Amino acid sequence: MNNQSHQGVANTVAFGRRKVRPRVCVADGKQHIRTFLIEALEELGFVTCECGHVTELGMVLDAQRPDLVVLGLSAGGIAAAEMLKALAARAFDGKVLLLGPSACPAMAAIHELAEMVGIEMLPNLDTPFGEGGLRDRVVTFLPIEPPPAPPICVDEAINAGWLELWYQPLIDMRSLALISAEALIRIRHPTWGIVPPAFFVPDDGGPRFRALSEFVISRAIDDWRYFVAERGGIEIAINLPVAFLQDSRSVKILCQQLPDHPAFERLIVEINGTEVVRNLEVVTDIARQLRFHNSGIAIDDLGAEWPLLAGLHDFPFVEIKVDRKFVSGCADDRLKQTVCRRILDLADGYGARTVAEGVETRADFLTAREMGFGLVQGFLFATPMTAKKFAQTMLRWRVSLPQ
Repeated sequence: MNNQSHQGVANTVAFGRRKVRPRVCVADGKQHIRTFLIEALEELGFVTCECGHVTELGMVLDAQRPDLVVLGLSAGGIAAAEMLKALAARAFDGKVLLLGPSACPAMAAIHELAEMVGIEMLPNLDTPFGEGGLRDRVVTFLPIEPPPAPPICVDEAINAGWLELWYQPLIDMRSLALISAEALIRIRHPTWGIVPPAFFVPDDGGPRFRALSEFVISRAIDDWRYFVAERGGIEIAINLPVAFLQDSRSVKILCQQLPDHPAFERLIVEINGTEVVRNLEVVTDIARQLRFHNSGIAIDDLGAEWPLLAGLHDFPFVEIKVDRKFVSGCADDRLKQTVCRRILDLADGYGARTVAEGVETRADFLTAREMGFGLVQGFLFATPMTAKKFAQTMLRWRVSLPQ
């Protein structure tokens, strides 16, 4: 790893077929600006670090040689110039993205200084800016294709503290109130950056899957307590496999960790619809047990297999989430609407709550609402985000329907 190139995007190093994530240092005098930029850049796939003063820059460069430095002007042109000189003194061979108001006279002076000391500059990012503007400036640093499965051991990730839960909101279709949040597991790897579960979740039933499931339970409860301190109680949903839950010890571990707090309403455990159908008797028994402990099971990603759930005498499931492939594009697809309506009728008959997954357009939202879905989840409202960002945004601001 010490031979890694630091010449920006085109030279991201590949180990086998996997490309190393690009590294960025956010240098600005104001903490809230650094925090905002770091969250946005991490969502784009960067490994991040930060510094607030030129005296910190040397340590940052020694610890993590960045491909890109985002240099803010909140502390003024002199501070930015000192940062630029410090980069030149250490023979920094990456690129610098200058962030500030377009009318700031220091912008031109910084570029002149960069040319004098041999620092390569990207086109300025004018403030205020949107997510699209930031991505346009840094897109050439991002890997061209999705990386294949990295050699990440779940045990190593747990022991090193790399695992996190990110949260995506579930919104009431009518009131647009925040009702719930689904916890989604991620790894924050020191080299690969933010790694989604498709690249590290082991097969069901193995010892690593048990450790991963136990982490999800404990971290979700810890995050729930954090959310309560920020806003008050909110319902949280976690994803667990049947292979884990059918062990009686697992259900006991789950129930023992549930908060004894007046604000705690319930925990939702999501199980994939295909798993539910294949293990219907087992999952039904688990759902009955959880009902006595302020918890319930949601059938996740339900689609074409929905007829196998019709006619059941006992339906202890609290929620049905319709697979995104039947929701996305439903505004213009009558066949998708037919499947959705059949599932909605099924849910209504059993008194279960319904969620439209994967809503990305206003048209699909309006169609799903007209069909009678109770909740909506999808990129139209929010992508998954860290617990901290979720608390700062979704828990504090009123949701509105994007135009």
